[in-house]
Amino acid sequence: MIPSPAALAQTHAEVFPHRPWSAAEFADLLAAGGAHFAGDAQTFVLGRVVLDEAEILTVASHPSMRRKGHARQALETFESSLPDTVKAIFLEVAEDNIAAISLYRTQGFAEVGRRPGYYNSGCGPAKTALIFSKSIPERTSF
Repeated sequence: MIPSPAALAQTHAEVFPHRPWSAAEFADLLAAGGAHFAGDAQTFVLGRVVLDEAEILTVASHPSMRRKGHARQALETFESSLPDTVKAIFLEVAEDNIAAISLYRTQGFAEVGRRPGYYNSGCGPAKTALIFSKSIPERTSF
């Protein structure tokens, strides 16, 4: 069951205080075609599927839930529940988010590009976004 948009917005605000998403933004994303969610109100992955690609829009883990494997589990659930037609997953992460980068790399993601000045932190210069991708092996049914 997907948590309420308000609960998701609350966690997102704790994780991304310089640009939290509102409950209305979460409601719109969840209602959009192709929306894909994994996790709970305190640790979640929200993405969308378009044709044979999935894009992770946000990964959020409340500070009290970090370093306990919840984000890894949400990523694994997200991936395993994607439609069989999905061949790749993409995401962006700030270049200084070392913990997230480490998580993505251990989950099989690789850096495939950069967007300089993409993230405005609210203080100091904008940060580069690293673009990561992961190929999904073809799934076979027996």
